[in-house]
Parts: sequence; structure tokens; C-alpha cells
Amino acid sequence: MVVSGLVITTVAIGQLHAEPPTVTRASLWFGTVERGEMLREVQGNGKLVPEHIQWITALSAARVEQIFVRPGTEVAADTVILELRNPELELQALEAERQVAAARAELVNIRATMRGQKLQQEVAVTALQIEQSTAQRKAVANAELGGRGYVSRDDEHAARAQLESIDRRMGLEAERVAVLGDGLKQRIAAHAAQIDRLVAIAEFRREQLAALAIRAGVAGVLQELPLEPGQWVQPGGLLAKVARPDRLKARLAIPETLAKDVAIGQVARVDTRNGIVDGEVVRVDPAASGGTVTVDVALTGALPRGARPDLNVVGRVELERLPEVMHVRRPAFVQPDATMGLFVVDADGAYATRVPVQIGRLSAKTVEVVAGLSVGDRIILSDMTQWDATDRVKFE
Repeated sequence: MVVSGLVITTVAIGQLHAEPPTVTRASLWFGTVERGEMLREVQGNGKLVPEHIQWITALSAARVEQIFVRPGTEVAADTVILELRNPELELQALEAERQVAAARAELVNIRATMRGQKLQQEVAVTALQIEQSTAQRKAVANAELGGRGYVSRDDEHAARAQLESIDRRMGLEAERVAVLGDGLKQRIAAHAAQIDRLVAIAEFRREQLAALAIRAGVAGVLQELPLEPGQWVQPGGLLAKVARPDRLKARLAIPETLAKDVAIGQVARVDTRNGIVDGEVVRVDPAASGGTVTVDVALTGALPRGARPDLNVVGRVELERLPEVMHVRRPAFVQPDATMGLFVVDADGAYATRVPVQIGRLSAKTVEVVAGLSVGDRIILSDMTQWDATDRVKFE
């Protein structure tokens, strides 16, 4: 038992005085704990995108006949970018024009026919008017002569009956004239409406043909044109994209663990690698994708030279300013509101000892220190996971 105790004590003393592993000081990053205002911000990578993109799509199936402008060229709103062709649309336009011409000719024929019928009926009415006048005189004369006894009552009644018959025929023929007039108006109106429909169809066909000359629609720079002459496009297919290069915004991918505090209206700064531009958060995507949340930043400052769509940028969104807090540069693999072990450099600078540190809120470059460190402490910021088995290291 005594021998066993001596062996255990000897091993423990040997482990106690064992030399800690050595790390190269030059390969490490260090940070010093400070107290004061801490700017809390989140960082995300992204790209510059146009604020407005004009998507030009095909209205009908067609073949690319000719391309006049290539991507990167400045265009005006009425610049013809490319020309399409569809022989079927051309035939449909010609057929529509033919139908309009035929309908107009038919309307002329209808008017002539109906007017001829009306004139014939008016002639018949005029003849009846003459007969009516004659019959009326005869009836009056027979009535006078009958009163004197010169004409028999049968002749008197016959003259009166003939006048009544002509009066009835006169009313019917006059009514037929009115019906023919109304029928002429209604038939002409119906046919005119049909012509209007055919004219609208022909105008639509002409617009379809005119739309085969594809124009930019807005002033800007042609961004994309994924077509070549001879290629066939379907309705709704993308023909080109036009954007204004002077109206750009930053679209950033913020880690979803940090995006919960991002809100519209917050100040942002975008590094284009050729200058830093001030901005403001204008949109936060409500859903995360691939571990990030998309945030749109409107650029309020002047764009530096070389800024263009799809340029890779780095953006920082200012969340808040924390007054009088302990903070330090952000260590590797740090998590908010968690306790982690950090190596603190000893006073002599030859060793570093792991201590538990309670971390508070995070920023893009700094973290809040809640407990475990003091102002002036110097810590290792680099990844030290390979030294998880030891609580002390030595610098060489």
C-alpha cells in the first residue's frame, strides 16, 4: 500500500510539473479587453444589384432574326435590341386585314340592298296614296250622287268599301316602310359593331408584328441577352434585361443567427473594395435560406468608380451602440450568450492559461464580455481547438 501511494504521488507530481505544449506566437491573433462604447453590428457578403430591372420577355413564339445590341451597351428606351420573326403572325395579320376589308364591303352592300328595298316600299306607298286619293274622290262623289238618287246604294257602298280597303293597305305599307327603316339601322349597327371587332383584332395582330422588334423599354445598360440568331423563343421566355447602372443597391446575406435584430431603417455601410458607401436597410427577407437572411440596403452615398451590377461587396449593418461595456475583438467560434474557454496571456507573456468567459452580445468584429475577464487582459483570438486537451500553453 505504501509503495502504491508513492507511485501515485510521483505520477501526480510529474503531471503537475509537466511542461505545457508550445505554440508559435507569430501564428496567433491577440486581442485586449477594453471598456467603453461598443458598436454592435452584423456583417454579410453580397452583391450590388440594380434597384430596377426591366425584364423583356417574348409575347409570342418567334425566331431570333437579328441582334443589334450586346450586353454592356447603353440603350435608350426606344432602342431596338433584337428583331424576331414569325411567319404565322404575318399571315394572321394579313388575314385580319382581309376580314376587315370584306366586312366593310359587305356593309356597303347591305346599305345598298336595304335602301333599295326601302325605296321600293316608298314607291308602293306613293302609288297607294294616289289610289287612296282617287278612291276618296270617288267615294265622296258617289255619296253626293247617291243622295240625289243618281247612283245606286250598291255603287255608293262599293266606293266606300274600296276607300276603306285602300286606307288599310296604306297603313300596312307605311308600317312596312318604318320596319324597313328600323331594320336597316339595326342591321347596319350590328355589322358596324362586327367591323369594330375585326378592326380591333387586326390592330392586335399589327401590334404583335410590331412587338417582334424588341425595344429596351427603359434607358440604361443591357445586362443580359441569352440568345443567338436563329434561336426559337417561346411566349414568356426571357429575351433581355436592362438596368440603370447608377441606381444600385446592396443585397447582403446575413447569418440567420444574427439577422433577428436587423430592422428596416438601420444604418449600414457597404465596402465595394474601392470605397465605402453609406446606406440604409430597406428590406429584410421574412424567410431564411441556406442559413442566411437576405437584406437589401439602399445606397445613400455616392457610388465609387467601378461600381456595377453583380459586384461582390461586404456590408455591415449597425444594430446598436452599447455604452460602457467590456468588449474585445471577436474570438474564433464564439456564440452569443454562452460560456467558452479562452486563453489569457500571463503577466510575463510566456504562457497563456484557459479561463471560462461568459460572452454576451456579438458584433461583426467585437463581443461583449460579461464575466471572466478584466480590462487589460490579453487573450488569444485564433482557433485553439487543437489544444482542447490542455488548459495551458507556452509561447515560443
